[in-house]
Amino acid sequence: MRPAPDDAVLDAAMAEALVQARRAADDGDVPVGAVVLGPDGSTLARGRNRREVDGDPTAHAEILALREAAGALGTWRLEGCTLVVTLEPCTMCAGAVVLARVRRVVLGAWDPKAGATGSVRDVVRDARLNHRVEVLPGVRADESGELLRAFFDERR
Repeated sequence: MRPAPDDAVLDAAMAEALVQARRAADDGDVPVGAVVLGPDGSTLARGRNRREVDGDPTAHAEILALREAAGALGTWRLEGCTLVVTLEPCTMCAGAVVLARVRRVVLGAWDPKAGATGSVRDVVRDARLNHRVEVLPGVRADESGELLRAFFDERR
């Protein structure tokens, strides 16, 4: 197995995910952004929440980035890949991560209401499933959390 991307690569990928999250907020959607890194640490795909723009309840940043990465690789199996995302994935996204055989999820902020990679649920490490995913939380968590707080404060 190849080594995981190093801290500098993960930090740069999270910086790009934050750019994507800000673009989602500009579109009126919850500011969540995602990046998929290939096994070699190169960027395969980017995604941002597009539920409002697309009118699609499944248009989460993670789902869109996973789809793009699968297209770039020409296979649905994203073995050895890393998903970098600004907010802990929900149950739908965590399930997609498992089914895509993603190696690792790097997340910014925890989601204490709907998170499914260790906070409320832990879908990605459920021993009953055929694949388990490494989780690395807290990468640029303050920035990710502040972006979400500002977005929701503006709407209250």
